[in-house]
Amino acid sequence: MELLFMLAKTAEMGGSDIYLVPGRPITAKVRGVFTQVSEDQLSTTECERLITEMYQLACNRNMVEVLTKGDDDFSISISRLGRFRCNTYKQRSSLAAVLRVVPFGLPDPKALNIPDVALDLALIKRGMVLVTGPGGSGKTTTLACMIDRINRSTTGHIITLEDPIEYIHSHQGCIVSQREVINDTESFAKALRAALRQVPNVILLGEMRDYETIQTALTAAETGHLLLSTLHTVGAAKTIDRIVDVFPANQQQQVRIQLSMVLQAVISQQLIPTVDGKVEPVFEIMISNSAIQNIIREGKGHQLDNAIFAGAAQGMRAMDSELLRLFKEKKITKENALLYASNPDVLERRLT
Repeated sequence: MELLFMLAKTAEMGGSDIYLVPGRPITAKVRGVFTQVSEDQLSTTECERLITEMYQLACNRNMVEVLTKGDDDFSISISRLGRFRCNTYKQRSSLAAVLRVVPFGLPDPKALNIPDVALDLALIKRGMVLVTGPGGSGKTTTLACMIDRINRSTTGHIITLEDPIEYIHSHQGCIVSQREVINDTESFAKALRAALRQVPNVILLGEMRDYETIQTALTAAETGHLLLSTLHTVGAAKTIDRIVDVFPANQQQQVRIQLSMVLQAVISQQLIPTVDGKVEPVFEIMISNSAIQNIIREGKGHQLDNAIFAGAAQGMRAMDSELLRLFKEKKITKENALLYASNPDVLERRLT
C-alpha cells in the first residue's frame, strides 16, 4: 500500500492514529476502535519502506536518530490532506511507527466540548497553567485552542516550544514564534532558557519531561510570563506530586512553596467511551485560590479533590462529579465511570 493512499484513507475514515508494526495489517484508531486499513500483514521490509517514505515527506529528514537511538519524533504536512505527528521506533530489531492525524486549521473548541472556563484560563497574565491527561486524551488540542484564544484576544509575543509542531498558528493580535525541538533547537530546556531572552508574554512548553525543564519552567512562571505546558498525569493531586517528586528530597519543600505561588490552574482531561460507541471528553479544572495554595504548600495533596469540589462556584470541576453527570445523562456506563474515576469507591456509592 502506498503511504499517501493509506494516510488519505485513514483521514477519510475519521481516524485519529495510524499504527505501522511488522506482522500486523496497517491499523487505524477510529473513534477509539482499532480498524484495519490494509488486508495483508506488513512485512519488515514493507514497513521500513513506508517509514523511509515518511522521512522523505518530512523534507528528507535524516533517519539517524531512530537508527542510532531507537526513537524519533517529527511531523509531516501533506497538501489538502493534513498534518501528521510521527513517532518512529525500533521493536524486535525492526522499524515501526505511530502517526497522529492533525487536520489543517485550528480545532473548534465548541465542537470538541472544551469548556469556556478552560479557555478563559489562557487569558491569565502570568504564572503556570498545566493541561494534563494520558496520551491521546487531547492535551495538545486543548492547548492549541488556548493559544488561539490568546492570539485573537490580546497582543504580545507567543513562543511555542514543541516536539514536533502540530497546529500552525498564524500571526493575529500576537506575534507567534513556533520552535521545533531538533529542527530549530537542541532541547526543551535549552529553548526555554533562550525564550526568557526573547521577550515573550506567553510560552507554550510542549511537555515538562525532566528535572532541568521543570526547574526552568518554574523560573519562567515566576518572572512574569504565562507558561502553558503538559504532563502525562490524571488529576491535579498527581500532577503536583509528579512535579515535586522530580526534585531531590532536600529541595521538595521549597518547590512546594514555589509551586503554590506560580501554579494558576490545572486542567486534567480524559476521553471516556460512550454508550453509542464514541468518546466524550471529560475535564477536571482546578483554579488556584488561597485554600489550594495552602494545600500545595503543606503537601496535603489528598485534600485537593475536596477543595476542587468546593470551588464549583469559581468554575472548578471535579473529575468524579463530571463522570457522575455523564452517567446520569446515560452517556456512559457505570463500568466506565468507575474505570476512569479518581476515587472509584466513593463514586460507586454516588452511582447507586
